Amino acid sequence: MGAVSFKVQPLDASFGAVVTGLKLAELDDETFAAVYGAWLDYALLIFPGQHLVREQQVTFARRFGEMEFDFAPISNVRPDGSILSDESKSAVKTLKGNEGWHQDSTYMPVQAKGAVFSAHVVPEEGGETGWCDMRAAYDALDVTTRAKIAPLKAYHSLHYSQAKIGYTPAPNEDGVYADYGMNVKEPPLRPLVKIHPETGRSMLAVGRHAYGVPGLAPEASEALLASLIAFAAEPPRIYHHSWTPGDVVVWDNRALMHRARPWDMTKPRVMYHSRIAGDPVAEFAAPA
Repeated sequence: MGAVSFKVQPLDASFGAVVTGLKLAELDDETFAAVYGAWLDYALLIFPGQHLVREQQVTFARRFGEMEFDFAPISNVRPDGSILSDESKSAVKTLKGNEGWHQDSTYMPVQAKGAVFSAHVVPEEGGETGWCDMRAAYDALDVTTRAKIAPLKAYHSLHYSQAKIGYTPAPNEDGVYADYGMNVKEPPLRPLVKIHPETGRSMLAVGRHAYGVPGLAPEASEALLASLIAFAAEPPRIYHHSWTPGDVVVWDNRALMHRARPWDMTKPRVMYHSRIAGDPVAEFAAPA
């Protein structure tokens, strides 16, 4: 059986495409290989109208590699159906933190490879997800800036990024933090310029978790990292997606930053995230 033909419509940005003509729950191996190739090219693929259940989403995500975690809600809706909007609560602080540009799991020893994300309940306004092309951002840097950042690295810490928005959770009696990633005691040190392990492209590697560039004063480090994020997140290197229930996206976490956009948190928003684990060699970063 040959690969199923499908349509790839590029976004009005330096990356990303909308893919139609496929049912993700029914992909044969040849068709998936073509989807994977398009994913490496575009870094973000959007599949409208899929309405995947948990098992189908996890099965699709696992075709991209081993899983960091299978299926997690990104939601302000409690299991009993009530709405969580109290900004003092841990879950809300996590959602608020996600509004800053970042790459997933850069604060872990092994950075994530990518993610599959699905929309189940969305607000009428707000709650979009944005992505930012770190390949095109590097390509657009001037020669002087490229030379300046080529040897530089930064620490990455979820403690650091959450503390910046006023959230510093306390550990439980066993000394373990409830929030994923908070129990990393030695922040990894990652280069500001990353080489994509599959495409060979150079990319910026910054985001809200990055801080403390060795060799720079704290103020200079903060200013440099902030300027690189701001530069990266300029058109045509950004795209914000307005969700419709049933939408599924898969993005290359090595090539893109992403962020959530605010919404009225008295309104429900239910998304599900399947995080694809990074290669333990290519995505590993040790502490200094």
